[in-house]
Amino acid sequence: MEQVRLGSSGLRVSRIALGCMSFGDGRRATWALGDDAAEPIFRQAVELGITFWDTANIYGLGSSEEIVGRALRKYTMRDDIVLATKLFQPMGEGPGGRGLSRRAVMEQVDASLRRLGTDYIDLYQIHRFDPETPIEETMEALHDVVKAGKVRYLGASSMWAWQFASMQHAADLHGWTRFVSMQDQYSLLAREEEREMFGLLAHQGVGAIPWSPLAGGKVARPWGDISTRRASEDRQTDQYGRPLFLDTDKAIVDAVERIAAARGVPMARIGLAWVLKNPVVSAPIVGPTKPQHLADAVAALDIDLTDDETAALEEHYRPRTPTYYR
Repeated sequence: MEQVRLGSSGLRVSRIALGCMSFGDGRRATWALGDDAAEPIFRQAVELGITFWDTANIYGLGSSEEIVGRALRKYTMRDDIVLATKLFQPMGEGPGGRGLSRRAVMEQVDASLRRLGTDYIDLYQIHRFDPETPIEETMEALHDVVKAGKVRYLGASSMWAWQFASMQHAADLHGWTRFVSMQDQYSLLAREEEREMFGLLAHQGVGAIPWSPLAGGKVARPWGDISTRRASEDRQTDQYGRPLFLDTDKAIVDAVERIAAARGVPMARIGLAWVLKNPVVSAPIVGPTKPQHLADAVAALDIDLTDDETAALEEHYRPRTPTYYR
């Protein structure tokens, strides 16, 4: 597995990241995988050299972090893994239970460390922008947990480019730790980051680690097919913040299907190969629930799309408004 620098930082990560939102005790999602069901996926990740693992405190209301922590001790060594987690979403009713206040940062980093069973987090990410907390308060608190040795690097996720630029500017003004990564939504069906964010990331040397690179699996199967997980969700209000799919997206998925058939490979490999083609992308996050998901992700690294294939995949895209920004 290729190892790449996360943006221009000194942190090296595997070219594919293991997304751990699918792991949990079932409190938030009936499709979540517990320890036993997740075991073959963690073993496969280790065997494939996927050493960049991403979770969040909100996944499974903390149970994902607990499962990841146990897997970390059981299947590999802490020093071999780049461990990432996030804060912001509501974890409790107290004043430090949500958001990006100083109290929340201090409480949530310690809670994540306990659940993960480790004394440091490689990449600590803010899950969203917090309009209710001064930027300076958040950035200083994040800097303090870095200086305390609890966190090695900082990352952000899913916000407008001006918000990210403002947070980076505050860090620069005060000599605080800057973000080295942006975990944003990016796929053939969600390309709004190309407008402003990706240019900003390239200019600042920040690595993109896209979530939902296959649009929740939408580009990994023919347009009319629905997975068990998707069938259990309300597709009009997608709780994970993906913009609603457009009628024109069918033409994009059809193009993926045609190219995959011509190459004799699964559709997922084509969709992921397109994401990997963007030079600002360091490591797309793949959230597997079945063994073939990681296998397809790794195989996508060997696919070099032609100019004609790329044009066919991109020609039918229509703009849409992200639903998760504040």
